[in-house]
Parts: sequence; C-alpha cells; structure tokens
Amino acid sequence: MKLIPWKQKREGLDQIAGIEAMYDRYAPRFLGLCYRYCGNKEDAEDIMHDGFMNIIRGISRFQSRGEGSLEAWMTRIMVTTSLKYLRDHAKYRKNLVFETVGEQINTTEEDNQPYPEVSTEELLKLISELPLGYRTVFNFYVMENYSHKEIAGMLHCSENTSKTQLAKARFWLRKHILELDKSNEYGKKASSNR
Repeated sequence: MKLIPWKQKREGLDQIAGIEAMYDRYAPRFLGLCYRYCGNKEDAEDIMHDGFMNIIRGISRFQSRGEGSLEAWMTRIMVTTSLKYLRDHAKYRKNLVFETVGEQINTTEEDNQPYPEVSTEELLKLISELPLGYRTVFNFYVMENYSHKEIAGMLHCSENTSKTQLAKARFWLRKHILELDKSNEYGKKASSNR
C-alpha cells in the first residue's frame, strides 16, 4: 500500500474545497443561464454539470485579466456548453434551425411604447417559452452582450439572420407581455368585484 504524504493529501483537500466553494457561489447563476437556453430544468442541470466539468478541466489554462475575469471566463464556458448541448441533442437540434431573412417584422408605433411591468419570474418564464432560435439569439445578444457578428459566427448564420431572430424574439415577447398584462388586469378587476 502506497502512503500519500500529508502535504499532498492536504493540497488535494484544499483543491476540492476550492471547487466546492466555486460551485456553491456560481451554481445558482449558471443554472439560470443554462435554463434560459434550454427552457427545461432537468436539461439545464445537465448542461450546468457539463459546464462545471469543463471549467474544472480547463482551470489550469485560465489567465486572470483582473477582477471579474474568472466569472466572465466561466460564463463563456457555460454559454458554449449550452450551445453545444442544443446542437448535440436531437430534440433541440431540429428546432435550432434559423429562418431565412425573407420575412420582415411589421413594427407599429405601439412597438415603440414602454412595456407593461412584469415580475422577473414572469419575464424569465416568457423568455424560456420563446421558440428556440429566437431564445438563443435573444440570450446571446441581450443577456450575454454578444454582437450580431459574434452570434452569427457561433450559430453559423448571417448577421442579418441574427438581427431578424432578435427582432422576432422582441416582437414575440412584447405580444406575450401585453397578453399577460391584460390577464393580470382582468384578475385584479375580478377580485376587486367580489
């Protein structure tokens, strides 16, 4: 039986404790990020697990560029892992086809009006219900601050397709937020009439 010197054993335990602390700190945020991409809690947990495994495997290659760079690096790995998961799993892959730029979104003056207020939970639920192509571009552009050029490169589509998918996502969200607002108003009126 080979004995491990105490110093090596202690270093190994410190590394495990560091990984656990990192997981505890970032898991809730990254679970939300993964959920925004797949819209399914069980798959989001799988994606997050895969993402953390990629982070742990690649941590030795990480080079700090100042405060916040570790979180930014880990976020990029989670986003990349989410996209890979969507591409690798048939139930998502068939829906990750981007419509061509042929159709135009008709915008009206109403589209330029402020959105009604909705809770964060309601908004995240609506984002998770977006069609997959819309949701993916929306998440990349709005939530992760990628440019249309970067999105087009990651999704293997044109910049115009990325812009169109974002416009359609916003149009879809606006429509559903207005429907939710009407439903909430109806609920308030109904309960006040009792």
